[in-house]
Amino acid sequence: MRSARAARAGTATGLSRRLITPMVLGVVLNPINSSIIAVALVPIGVAFGAPASQTAWLVSALYLATAVGQPVAGRLVDVVGPKPLYLTGAVMVGVAGVVGATASTLGVLVAARVLLGLGTCAGYPAAMYLIRHDSGDTTPSGPLTVLAVSGQVVAAVGPTLGGVLIDTGGWQATFLVNVPLALACLVVGTRLPGGARRRRVRLDTPGMALFAVALTALLLFMMSPGRWYLALVAALVGAGFAVRELRVSDPFVDLRVLGGNWPLLATFWRTLLTFTVSYSFLFGYTQWLEHGRGLAPTVAGLVLLPMFLVAIVVSAITGRHPTVRGKLVVGGATLVAGCASLLVVHAGTPVAALAVISAVVGVPQGLNSLGNQNALYHQAQPARVAASAGLLRTFSYLGAMLAAAAGGAAFGHGADTDGLHELAWLMLGCAVLLLVASVTDRSLRRVGTQSAPGDRSPGGGQRREQ
Repeated sequence: MRSARAARAGTATGLSRRLITPMVLGVVLNPINSSIIAVALVPIGVAFGAPASQTAWLVSALYLATAVGQPVAGRLVDVVGPKPLYLTGAVMVGVAGVVGATASTLGVLVAARVLLGLGTCAGYPAAMYLIRHDSGDTTPSGPLTVLAVSGQVVAAVGPTLGGVLIDTGGWQATFLVNVPLALACLVVGTRLPGGARRRRVRLDTPGMALFAVALTALLLFMMSPGRWYLALVAALVGAGFAVRELRVSDPFVDLRVLGGNWPLLATFWRTLLTFTVSYSFLFGYTQWLEHGRGLAPTVAGLVLLPMFLVAIVVSAITGRHPTVRGKLVVGGATLVAGCASLLVVHAGTPVAALAVISAVVGVPQGLNSLGNQNALYHQAQPARVAASAGLLRTFSYLGAMLAAAAGGAAFGHGADTDGLHELAWLMLGCAVLLLVASVTDRSLRRVGTQSAPGDRSPGGGQRREQ
């Protein structure tokens, strides 16, 4: 039954219009801080006399905090509702902006980025919760598309905005911009539902702590493969996490249900592959354009612009259709073509051809993330949709970490053409796996075609409510 709020809204999707603004604002906090830092790393390094190996922690710190915090925040949203987490996160973002802008050491800046990562964790799970619980029995293609497009728009304008802010107020402005954003979230956050109906559910705090320790150790190992003991810590703590989750009545991650939901696990797998290739292209191709091809940073940015523009247009057009299998199959196929094209580029390849490659990669950029997000909406338990959305983001950041490790290995002696080709082979392998996973997943044929999304798992059978 559609909610009263949805009925009053009178929208085709059932989602109340008053929820769109807080939903979008919460979602863009993370991508804007992920992209805006790219142009601030050099001036920050100059200001603190820090090499690139140290300023890189400003990027990694946010990834670590977000990867660990997203599913935790998502589970809390499922239990107590979106409003408390949304407002708390907004306060953390505002405080982090002030701390970062007034930091006197690089260590304090890194701490501010950790706080930013944690503060932005609630936005996406809260948005998925709102869509699921306010859309009733409809398939909310419009709101789900808004989530995808808003993130892509911010990613496209983030570096440009960062450059303007630095020219205006120095690198400190890239932190201070979070203060007005946080204030805006606090204002519009008052529109959100006050709480959930499941307050009696006990939080699995030990499970959350074990998950955080295991994932942090794993991510640190991926960033520094030589520290093998971190992999051992991740494995041991992860085993302890699994044992606990299988024994408690209301676990943080219900491994029994998750283990039987093969379509959802497949979506996590596709997300990992998608973002491994996406981040490898974004970082690897950009470095090669400047070093291997010899382009100025401004020109390199213009070469990448078609990717963002095509992704936005593709998401906006295809987002109107609720089915996802076609999106993922076409996205996988075009990603294979884009990765294969990198194998033939060289130092003399015309700039126009390089821009065409960016445009081709923009097609799967717009299709795969949207397709996986929509698939999760239908495949996750309604009672755990926010936690599942958080896990989806965790897998995306795992892909980012894998991409960073792959880029470091391929460009160990510089971002030359041989290194790009080496990275392209890895990207091509992941793209092929993604295409195969999309073609062979029969459950995707039913996703988006059901009248009551989320009532039954795509694999069949009624889902177990917690």
